[in-house]
Amino acid sequence: MKTGTYLEIDLNIIRENSKLIVEKCRPLGIEVLGVTKGFSAKPRIVKAMIQGGIMDLADSRLENIISLRKKGFIQNMTLLRIPRLSAVKKVISVTDCSVNSEYSVIRDLSAAAFSIGKKHNIILMVDVGDLREGVLPEDAFEMARKVSLLKGITLQGVGTNMGCYGGILPTLQNLNMLLDITKEIEKKVGIKLDIVSGGGTSSLKLIGNGEMPAGINQLRIGEGILLGTDTTHDNFIPWLHQDAFLLRAEVIEVKTKPSVPIGELGHDAFGNIPVFEDNGLRKRAIVSLGRQDVNVDGLFPLDTNMHVLGASSDHLLIDVTDAAQNIKVGSQISFKLNYQGLLFLCNSKYVKKVYKKGAL
Repeated sequence: MKTGTYLEIDLNIIRENSKLIVEKCRPLGIEVLGVTKGFSAKPRIVKAMIQGGIMDLADSRLENIISLRKKGFIQNMTLLRIPRLSAVKKVISVTDCSVNSEYSVIRDLSAAAFSIGKKHNIILMVDVGDLREGVLPEDAFEMARKVSLLKGITLQGVGTNMGCYGGILPTLQNLNMLLDITKEIEKKVGIKLDIVSGGGTSSLKLIGNGEMPAGINQLRIGEGILLGTDTTHDNFIPWLHQDAFLLRAEVIEVKTKPSVPIGELGHDAFGNIPVFEDNGLRKRAIVSLGRQDVNVDGLFPLDTNMHVLGASSDHLLIDVTDAAQNIKVGSQISFKLNYQGLLFLCNSKYVKKVYKKGAL
């Protein structure tokens, strides 16, 4: 094991999770878009997803897609965040498809694509309850009618987002609503919609339970591939692996100290008034990591006898009183991550990314 603080990545597990999800979705006629935003679209991880059977990619950050194009990735790429009006020309130049809900943006995408003789695909996002992006169901037909008249673009399908803002879970009811909207658009506008995009990792539970409604033919999967978890349902996905990423953090101080700070209490460095429980004297370790690098709530020590106490911008404090190993300066403490923890760490330039030996 290397020394220091770093994020350890097992590409073989990412490849295997990709394969398992693709194989689970294929018999249902569901295409899997591999979402790359959770790891800042690092090329070696993207390659592992592709080797696992992922055919097309998606990201919410245009910058990540541009970077992948520069590195030679030729896969179809979908922009998952509604395009900025100021960036439509870039969107047209590097992506094959984008999700949309604003007519003014779609109109400018149309003009930009038509001006260079290109066709750009549009997924019309419909809000079925999560209250993030999307037209309301009652407005979907009229929006689709207007979009279908534009040159330079193809209304390829409809989609919805769930779980990311309002915590609304995918169900038979809201996915069937999306399918009904699809049929209404096809009938009244007189076009064929090729894609009905029924959400992301949270929709895998319906597949696992054999409850996914027929007609949903695309899912946008990131967390499931990377971590084998489903945050919206607060569970592990039993048929996937959960250990593709491990954080190894080096201990820089070990001291036995009171569990409650001494003196007049004010706000911490982030403007919060902390609350402490008096557990007497405890052995505490500090590791070289902080809130500038990671969402502290997204870290879980592998040794469940250790407990994260909190962090400043540069120091993470852990109670190691009951740790299985003798923690000392220079020791490493290993952590599993949730999706938020992974997202922050992959964006931190201060945390090295190390690929596990034997990786692809």
